[in-house]
Amino acid sequence: MQSIKNIKAVFFSPTGNTKQVIEFIADRLAQKLSVPVEVDDFTLPAAHADTRTYSSEDLVIFGVPTYAGRIPNKVLPFVQNLFKGNETRAVAVVTFGNRSFDNSLSELHSELEKNNFSVVAAGAVVCIHAFAEVGIGRPDAADNEQLSAFADEVFDKLQQSGGSLSNTAIKRNEALTAYYVPLGTDGKPVNFLKAKPVTDKAKCDNCGVCAAVCPMGSIDKNDVSLVPGICIKCQACIVYCHTNAKSFDDPLFLSHKAMLEQNYTRPAVSEFFV
Repeated sequence: MQSIKNIKAVFFSPTGNTKQVIEFIADRLAQKLSVPVEVDDFTLPAAHADTRTYSSEDLVIFGVPTYAGRIPNKVLPFVQNLFKGNETRAVAVVTFGNRSFDNSLSELHSELEKNNFSVVAAGAVVCIHAFAEVGIGRPDAADNEQLSAFADEVFDKLQQSGGSLSNTAIKRNEALTAYYVPLGTDGKPVNFLKAKPVTDKAKCDNCGVCAAVCPMGSIDKNDVSLVPGICIKCQACIVYCHTNAKSFDDPLFLSHKAMLEQNYTRPAVSEFFV
């Protein structure tokens, strides 16, 4: 089997959690393999145009967050169309906010295999939730120990055979037809697809950071209180606002947030497949 000469750390990471995990794994493997790491952050709109092609000498560590139990639906076309392998070995990684990764990891595995990547290992890693106060502090020191052990297992596998990981090893259920249905505090489904961040104009200094970090390019650069484009609820505009001027006030969104905080305080467990 051809030797690995480069590691590519590839990720979509609006608030930095997935970036942290992917770079940790990539750096550990780079040390073990004595090869360089190249970072490809495809979060922002400028990175959504060009197709990337990888060789059999690359090892791709590919990460996305879990939204509603799947690859985020607006991110899925990027995964499907922008990344092409050539019998390229890959490690598929999803992050999830202390609830469940459901089908996201199996879906990522499948999409990478379709694009001629050979997925040799996969992992689902607990992080702080994007908008609910659960998973605080994750990944923590214990998680990092697990990530190191996972990277070491990947290294050992690559030194031996490096064969593909079967998707059946990680599937949560066979049907990828439905996303997780968000629930409110009353246990009933809630639909907040049209919810968008609101701006406290008394706090906002119109610095433009929120528009710059929006992965969908949906915030008006001239008037950041306007969101004419699609909002994927990633919270980047909230996380990076230095005046705390951004928030969500949609009652259905807030009910789902409260439900998560009532029901998912237990520490979820990361899972790894090699």
